[in-house]
Amino acid sequence: MLDRIGDKWTSMAIKSLAEQAPNELRFSEMQRALVGISAKVLSQTLRNLEHDGLVARRIEATRPPSVYYSLTALGLSLDGPLAAVREWAEANVARIEAAHAQSGSA
Repeated sequence: MLDRIGDKWTSMAIKSLAEQAPNELRFSEMQRALVGISAKVLSQTLRNLEHDGLVARRIEATRPPSVYYSLTALGLSLDGPLAAVREWAEANVARIEAAHAQSGSA
């Protein structure tokens, strides 16, 4: 489970959906919010989150079909812990990069 939720795109997808909760986001809105993610990776990330019960998907029968995503209660409960991990990473990224640089030059 840690491998699944520890993924960069998973964390960012949950963050984007949590910022809009309880509203839904369309797939295209998610892709614009997650700069640098490919449609394939976003699709797989959302599929995994849906499979794990963290994201709900709603399809509107339009042409082309409109697909909407939102966090479930379980997914919303994960946003706080992931936010704490993101904050820790941002606060310590310089130290981690310095350690990598030091070990690479030794």
